[in-house]
Amino acid sequence: MKIFFNQLFDYNFYCNKKLIELCSATDNIPEKSVELFSHLLNAHHIWNARILGKISELEVWQIHAIEDWGDIHYENQRSSFDITSNTDNFDGRIDYENSEGRLFTNTLQDILFHIVNHSTHHRGQIMMDFRQHSIEPLPLDYVYYKR
Repeated sequence: MKIFFNQLFDYNFYCNKKLIELCSATDNIPEKSVELFSHLLNAHHIWNARILGKISELEVWQIHAIEDWGDIHYENQRSSFDITSNTDNFDGRIDYENSEGRLFTNTLQDILFHIVNHSTHHRGQIMMDFRQHSIEPLPLDYVYYKR
């Protein structure tokens, strides 16, 4: 299970890094794309904090300057690898409170998969936003990454 999640987080890291590089080198990134990528970073941080039993330092829809994305992304990745490397029970249950104050419980593996899936979902939205603003979308499908 560790290998599987490390591969997924490697893929997630690669995709986010490519997107950060493109946005850093492109003028006039659409506001919606900045909002979505900031949210993607925030959610990853928030889920890591929930897993570790910490208080999140970021808000769900907090906006970040593009020049700050790399540092947040790197820290998210480092924290997720610490989590995957230091657990032996991916079926263990994590109790957490969502952003609306409701209590939930999910397995660690469900939460880890959600982090990557959530990021993929929002990257897809960003690529659509790019296309609508005449910015060439990146090919970020998993199979392209694995080739």
